[in-house]
Amino acid sequence: MRNIYMRRGIWLLFLGIALNLLGYYLMGEEIYKYGWAMVSGTLAFGFGFLSVIYSLIRKMDRKAILKERAEE
Repeated sequence: MRNIYMRRGIWLLFLGIALNLLGYYLMGEEIYKYGWAMVSGTLAFGFGFLSVIYSLIRKMDRKAILKERAEE
């Protein structure tokens, strides 16, 4: 459970990129159902990015707390 936010964030980043690429492909083929792919891809990418940043902040905070406890 330690790196669940990082793993989930990376998977969401890749999913978001893939869905946006699918949306661009569908838009290039002039298929009018590309909107759902673009919106879903943008949301997945955003949540993935936030999850990765949150995981990194938690990791830095945990290291700071452990360092502080070691000094005491």
